[in-house]
Amino acid sequence: MTKTINETPRILLVEDDQFLSMLLKNRLEREGGFEVMLARSGDEALKLLAEFRPHLMLLDIILPGKTGFEVLEEMQALPGEKPPVIIISNLGQDIDIEKGKALGVIDYFIKARTSTDEIVEKIKALFVAE
Repeated sequence: MTKTINETPRILLVEDDQFLSMLLKNRLEREGGFEVMLARSGDEALKLLAEFRPHLMLLDIILPGKTGFEVLEEMQALPGEKPPVIIISNLGQDIDIEKGKALGVIDYFIKARTSTDEIVEKIKALFVAE
């Protein structure tokens, strides 16, 4: 998914861990020039999808209220174009990764095995023109 867009790329970061969400938000805004909107729950993510219209969603699985998987399932039922989704989660079992891929995610990062640097670089690379 290499995209060239004529506006500041918008990312919806759905993460209830305040430290990680602020770290990622600050790094993406500072180093990637992204506009990052935070959602702390699955319900908030679904609400912000229509309002913020992100170019990419970063989604945790274990969230208050709806899980990340439930958010993905509900997104599929929404009309119109949906943003690509990258999961960033502590759930790293093969069954979780397979479920995410079956629900259309483009990548799956396991928090314990992936540095913030790797995540930021991967996201920046998605928006570089070919």
